[in-house]
Amino acid sequence: MQFSPTNGDFTFVSSSEAEDLSGTISTPDVKLNMASDSGRDPYATTFLRQRGYGWLLEVEEDDNEESKPLLEELDIDLKDIYYKIRCVLMPMPSLGYNRQVVRDNPDFWGPLAVVLLFSMISIYGQFRVVSWIITIWIFGSLTIFLLARVLGGEVSYGQVLGVIGYSLLPLIVITPLLLVIGGFEVVSTLVKLFGVFWAAYSAASLLVGDEFKTKKPLLIYPIFLLYIYFLSLYTGV
Repeated sequence: MQFSPTNGDFTFVSSSEAEDLSGTISTPDVKLNMASDSGRDPYATTFLRQRGYGWLLEVEEDDNEESKPLLEELDIDLKDIYYKIRCVLMPMPSLGYNRQVVRDNPDFWGPLAVVLLFSMISIYGQFRVVSWIITIWIFGSLTIFLLARVLGGEVSYGQVLGVIGYSLLPLIVITPLLLVIGGFEVVSTLVKLFGVFWAAYSAASLLVGDEFKTKKPLLIYPIFLLYIYFLSLYTGV
């Protein structure tokens, strides 16, 4: 018994005639190309790329560049810091140092190291003043910065922070002398005044420019008071 196909796609045969049917089913030769740069992409890769998800298949290449030194990564220039230290300790113009580099090229690590060194020295007297010294450095510099801007100065907070920090070096220099001559009250007072004037002059000569004209004392006086307060944190007065 045989039924005619209805649409030309299927043919129905009886079970008796089906015994004579034989054949093979050929399997397509499917090859997956797993190479990334040559030949065709795999089907999954093609599917993702066609739908805009090819970025999922991207592999970041390793950076073969040599890693930079730690000091360079942290932007620490030891030669520059050493030069700025000499500019602060020897503020006399006759020595030929380009002292404006302390103001015009401010950095953070140098002043921070100076402030931390002064704080460590102050531990000999009072341990609790260490945090105060860092706090006074930050907010005292902010006060000087705001006052300088009000008076018409063109300085940034980073410049003021760097100059005030570096100018603590004269106070660090006189601290060993204070330990030696602590018993001589008059000499000790003179050394303290000399250190404060030294520090204030180093800072004021860099921060107080010609743009202030007749207003220079209005900025020099707060700088002088700031270093008196720094020294009082060390001496405990």
